Amino acid sequence: MQILTANRLVDGDVVFLTEDYDWSIEINDSKLARDQTEACRLEEIGVQADRSAHVVGCYLVDVKIIEGRIEATHYREIMRTKGPTVRGDLGKQANVHGSRGLRSGQRPLAAQNHHATQQEFAHVSL
Repeated sequence: MQILTANRLVDGDVVFLTEDYDWSIEINDSKLARDQTEACRLEEIGVQADRSAHVVGCYLVDVKIIEGRIEATHYREIMRTKGPTVRGDLGKQANVHGSRGLRSGQRPLAAQNHHATQQEFAHVSL
């Protein structure tokens, strides 16, 4: 089984093609391709979607159904469904794990720390 994934251009979120041919950030909303014919159709939709400038980088992902939920089979895709791994206060994991991050409507952690000084942020290098 396979699903179609991409990144939404407006915010970079990982999205999945739904049964209604829309895009969702929830993997369980995905339209499943249960055979090669359906997978080819999803690939065609992905090519058209890439041209639409709404999403970018469409490709098929191998999935399995576990306890009624869709799960990616490859580690990279598992991580993409969870969101950024370097910031627990952003992305899907902020909602899932109850983090008080930007996604949950709270102020950024730096803004909550009244004792933070300019010097604490001055030595960041990229």
